[in-house]
Amino acid sequence: MVAATLAEPGVKPVTDRDEVAVIVKAVVRVMEAWSLSNDEAAALFDVAPATWGRMKSGTFNGNLDRDKVTRASLIVGTYKGLRLLFNGPLTHGWPTAPNRGEPYQGRRPVDYMIEGGIPAMAGVRQHIDALRGGV
Repeated sequence: MVAATLAEPGVKPVTDRDEVAVIVKAVVRVMEAWSLSNDEAAALFDVAPATWGRMKSGTFNGNLDRDKVTRASLIVGTYKGLRLLFNGPLTHGWPTAPNRGEPYQGRRPVDYMIEGGIPAMAGVRQHIDALRGGV
């Protein structure tokens, strides 16, 4: 029983066309709200710029593997946390504003997330949740 539980991944790939479309649309909207360039958005979502272009135009036909589903969850969760925390211009501007605090060290949070991948994205999400008084 324990082995079966450990073998089950927490995040599953998404292959259903409607679910993929909803997830991609949400990520595109967040990237647009944050005013990310196509290259920045592609790097943050870890897809090729051409793939990002298809996602942005609504013509993406692929599936979302566990990595992309995790990234989508972290991106949307960070956006939601920022909205709850600031509910104003910083909701959209914080990810692209240089931040002197830890762990950013003068970098923009979006650059920190691009460079650090999923672990950095999870750290940013936790940082925002902690600022809101969560865990």
